[in-house]
Amino acid sequence: MRVTHFHHSCVLVEAEGTTVLFDPGSFSHGFEGLTGLDAIVITHQHPDHVDVDRLPSLVEANPGATLLADPTTAAQLGGGWHAAAAGDTFTIGGLTARAVGGRHAIIHPDIPQIDNTSFLLGSGDRPARFYHPGDALFVPDVDVEVLGVPANAPWAKLSETVDFLRAVKPRRAVPIHDALLSDFGASIYLGQLGRLADPATEFLPFPDEVPVELD
Repeated sequence: MRVTHFHHSCVLVEAEGTTVLFDPGSFSHGFEGLTGLDAIVITHQHPDHVDVDRLPSLVEANPGATLLADPTTAAQLGGGWHAAAAGDTFTIGGLTARAVGGRHAIIHPDIPQIDNTSFLLGSGDRPARFYHPGDALFVPDVDVEVLGVPANAPWAKLSETVDFLRAVKPRRAVPIHDALLSDFGASIYLGQLGRLADPATEFLPFPDEVPVELD
């Protein structure tokens, strides 16, 4: 499996001859011009996860892509977007996308919760080769091989992120959702996550826009 991080929460996963792009949002770049995508997947409606200005060009350049989003975002985007709610399963080329979770993490009690669909991407007897939680700390019921762990967010304390990372206990964890961190702040957050992860988890920060083989 090959993974490319296009800044913040935008991740391209390539496995079993299938390419899936997650959360092309306003804080992300480098995904523009991608073609041959088998799916474009959006976890929720926030602009840092779905850039509605750049999305139409991406969809136009990938006419064969399956378009998946949480129910609210799918309704807002219309067209060929499919609503993905917890419990739904979609076949994408040689991969299966399973929708889990369903709600965005609480930012503040005064801010209404919105839909957030987390996605497990797998194949055959490996149902969770990659897990993209979006803006949630939902712990799935399967063993996760690679977790995209949100490194920093207005809705998460570092202690909550560590507890989530330990609860999922993936074989590998790659930090995403990091656009709000300065270089100095990133060294603190990523250092703590790496040190406090379960010993069975390999914590793997890697450069943006550089494909990394993770199998």
